[in-house]
Amino acid sequence: MAMILFIALPLTSIVSQSVHTPHDKVLLTVESCDPFGCKTTTTVDQEATRKLKEEKPLGKFVGSKIYLDRGHLAINEVADFWKNKTSLSDFFSNLKNLPFYRAMGFTLTFTFVVTPLVIVFGLVIALAVNAVNQRLKGILVFFSLLPFVVTPLVGSLILFWMIDSRGLIGTFLQFIFENPELSLKASTGLTWITLIVYGVWHAAPFAFIVFYAGLQTVPKETLESAMIDGATRFQQVIHVVVPHLSPLVAFVALMQLMDNFRVFEPIIGFKAEAHATSLSWIIYNDLGGETRLLSSAATSSVLTIIGVSILLLPVLVRTWREFNPSN
Repeated sequence: MAMILFIALPLTSIVSQSVHTPHDKVLLTVESCDPFGCKTTTTVDQEATRKLKEEKPLGKFVGSKIYLDRGHLAINEVADFWKNKTSLSDFFSNLKNLPFYRAMGFTLTFTFVVTPLVIVFGLVIALAVNAVNQRLKGILVFFSLLPFVVTPLVGSLILFWMIDSRGLIGTFLQFIFENPELSLKASTGLTWITLIVYGVWHAAPFAFIVFYAGLQTVPKETLESAMIDGATRFQQVIHVVVPHLSPLVAFVALMQLMDNFRVFEPIIGFKAEAHATSLSWIIYNDLGGETRLLSSAATSSVLTIIGVSILLLPVLVRTWREFNPSN
């Protein structure tokens, strides 16, 4: 019942809203004449507009029109770009001018760079902490988890202030490169790198704590057998530890793919909208301002859900096969 109430019904509502737009206002044209001539005035018929909304509360049905418009899949524009392209680089360069594809480009880059780095760094930190003296483990675990404890928006704001030209990191880089004009916020490439670094910094502790818990269940007999057979520390990790933690790797990958594909807080915290936007940011932008574009935001939400599902499908299939070897 909870899943129906909080997942199924909202999803149904979003899909329904994405194929409807608000009704156009009913206009009433009145011509009034006097001895000096006639003039026409146009006003909104409030009563007729209200009745129309009562009869069709979902709005005007438009089907897939919003999905195909310039603000989303932009089918006509993409077809024109492909028809007039001189090279593939020219085609992709034109795609960057479309808001949806520009946001998709950063979203996919962020997802496919941050996710593997989080898994690798999380595993390395877990192995390092697990190998230290028992008395130091508690302190190291505490400090390793701090980035994950900090609220994403607060963490991004802190790093935003640090990389400012007057901040600690910004001033240090200007001193190192002897360039007082250097700014990490000035170029698209540097902005993307900053956001990716923050994404890894914030999410790596989650992977660390999952892998650290998994390391406590690694069979000591297997490790001792590998040591007796002459396996190095690296070989033990590759051939014993990693296979044992493979279900946890799949779990972390699932969680990170979902979170990273919905990247939003760092863009707001770093005020990076001029250089990087994401699908979630498009939804936020449609819902903000004086004009709330609910249908456009609903369409972006549906496309985001489809994107997440496509990304998760290979991991879900692999997990299903592991638990159903007979199939």
